Amino acid sequence: MKNLIVVMLIMLAGFTVQAQEKKNKNAKYDVEVKGNCGQCKARIEKAAYSVKGVKQATWNEESQDLQLIVDETKCSVADVRAAVAKAGHDTDEVKAEDTDYNSLHSCCKYDRS
Repeated sequence: MKNLIVVMLIMLAGFTVQAQEKKNKNAKYDVEVKGNCGQCKARIEKAAYSVKGVKQATWNEESQDLQLIVDETKCSVADVRAAVAKAGHDTDEVKAEDTDYNSLHSCCKYDRS
């Protein structure tokens, strides 16, 4: 019986520590996103801003880098990567579906190698 109580207390302490993990309301991230032009920039940034909790999204054509500031209490970077991929642009961790990529304007079709 004592062992059961000790195990339950340890489990409860573990849940308490996990629940107290603080999320950053101004977390900064850089995400690699493929694109070619100004239309891509507008589409990528619009997709990022469509995710609730994104405070800033700026894509750089030269570096192929999306700089983000997000409120981690409202969204995750994975949410942003998924939204950008849904818009047709591959990210460092999420590849766009072929149908989404194929719907891009011809000048926006980047090299997918």
